[in-house]
Amino acid sequence: MNWKRIKALLWRHNYDIKHNLGRLLDTFYWPAVDIVLWGLTSSYFQKTSMEVSNLVLILLSALVFWQIIWRGQYEISVNLLEELWSHNLVNLFTTPLTIFEWIMAMIILGLIRMLVTVGFAIGLVYLMYGANILEIGLMLVPFACLLLMSGWYIGLVAAGIILRFGMRLEIIAWSGVYLLAPFSAIYYPVSVLPGWAQKIAAWIPASYIFEGMRAVLSNNTIDKALFIKSAGLSLIYLLLSLGFFLFCFNQSRKSGLARLE
Repeated sequence: MNWKRIKALLWRHNYDIKHNLGRLLDTFYWPAVDIVLWGLTSSYFQKTSMEVSNLVLILLSALVFWQIIWRGQYEISVNLLEELWSHNLVNLFTTPLTIFEWIMAMIILGLIRMLVTVGFAIGLVYLMYGANILEIGLMLVPFACLLLMSGWYIGLVAAGIILRFGMRLEIIAWSGVYLLAPFSAIYYPVSVLPGWAQKIAAWIPASYIFEGMRAVLSNNTIDKALFIKSAGLSLIYLLLSLGFFLFCFNQSRKSGLARLE
């Protein structure tokens, strides 16, 4: 065993971490997200007086609903990376394919895979824990649609950043959606957050959906105001993110898409 060669490899990867923002963020980002999310969730559980069975249903429902956002974002940002990894992006756009057609294809693909994922998750939750997420009723459909829109605008922003700055920021394809997770009130109400975080949560469309979901499961009540706020913000963000993505794509195309590969 030659320790000089081992030392050389350590220095090589140390250099990579220092000059790769994605690798550096990866060191601190995921532990911080887990601590914040589950710390706030634990605090919520300690303060709540709801029955344990209802808490389990609320927690599992939130987990399933979060898959909708994640899937919507994943299909746009990670599929773009797939084209870059396979050196196929230039080939795609030397054909008559337009950027709008590519976006539509990714949205449809995300919708199909989301339905499969969520259907499987709902069935698994029922079989393993006896919790019926379909108790949410018809509100499941508009809730899911708005969460999917959240996934799309996050995915478009992440994809735009990758197109503009290259694959050195590819980590945003996986972590981008989790930047908003602590403020989305997935497993706990917005009221559990500190004051400054509640102000941020007020601008996150998903926070209103998860609050609305808990209201349906806890009190069997539908808060239309929450739904309207989420729909309005989602539509605005979707249009802005589309504009941002198109701008980044056009700028990258002027510089040459081949440089990304």
